[in-house]
Amino acid sequence: MRVSLCMIVKDEEEVLERCLASARPLADEIVIADTGSSDRTPEIAKRYADVFFFEPWRENFARARNAALARATGEYLLWLDADDVVTEENIPRFFALMSQIAAQNADVAMCPYVSGGLTYFRERILRRDERARFRGRVHECVPPFGKVIRGEFTVTHMGSGKARSARNLEIYRKWASEEKLAGRDLFYYGRELYDNRLYTESAAVLRDMLEGEGWYVNKIEACRILSACYAARGEAEKALSALFQSFCYGTPRASVLCEIAGLFSAKKRYRDAVFWYEAALAAEDHAAEGDFELPACHTIIPALGLVVAYEALGDRASALKYHRMSAAFAPEHPSVKYNARYFKEA
Repeated sequence: MRVSLCMIVKDEEEVLERCLASARPLADEIVIADTGSSDRTPEIAKRYADVFFFEPWRENFARARNAALARATGEYLLWLDADDVVTEENIPRFFALMSQIAAQNADVAMCPYVSGGLTYFRERILRRDERARFRGRVHECVPPFGKVIRGEFTVTHMGSGKARSARNLEIYRKWASEEKLAGRDLFYYGRELYDNRLYTESAAVLRDMLEGEGWYVNKIEACRILSACYAARGEAEKALSALFQSFCYGTPRASVLCEIAGLFSAKKRYRDAVFWYEAALAAEDHAAEGDFELPACHTIIPALGLVVAYEALGDRASALKYHRMSAAFAPEHPSVKYNARYFKEA
């Protein structure tokens, strides 16, 4: 089966070669659309690409990605961002996954994506088909279609030194002025507003999202971001209520439980904090469902919170128990080292 790697790029001279060199062993064909670079990106891309072309930028990431997909000739399509990397150990995983795709005649492979400490699944490999089309002007995705399987092939988002701009937020503002946004798009719009510290606007958009249709994972995360908006505005009770609202959409997530515990700890309600931190330690991992959740919310974060809470309650034995647990999770963590000195000197 031939595989086409499809990418869109713009001003990525810092990271593009790193990505292409790592992914070249996977692809029979590389298709790159440049949406308006002013640096050495085209020069670098042309060294690797079988098909390279300029695609006018129309403030629509899905449109640009679909233009790249349309030029591909492989039976399956792999997509990456310029600041992604395929690590060496994932090359055999990719070929094992392609064998699995062939054996099961699959249309879409959902694969782990590591980004900013998070691991969640994305639609990474697609059968070349009219249904394989990105949707969404920003934070675009391909709605899974046909037979969907999961694989262990993992892409790592390394990031770059490019300054974050308000581009995405500007696209969302214009888009929202032109049409009613769907639930997924409202979620990401609210998240962009939060990232730009526009907490009142973010809260309004996220409330609209929660009142309508939407994927349950996005609704859980929307509650967490909504809580953060309220907390930033000093509205602690509303922040707590928003976190509890997430329970309406699915099993409590460790990230939500840690934030509930943190709010109780801030109020010096340490026994309540203990309950919620211990619940976070015991919480099921939902990463395979696409959750936006830090693995540390299952380990070091609640363990450190329990050290503080039990010490505040005067229960030194329990505080030491969770200190030892936190040291096992992350011995070099600054708070673990501080606590080690504290208990030695106390």
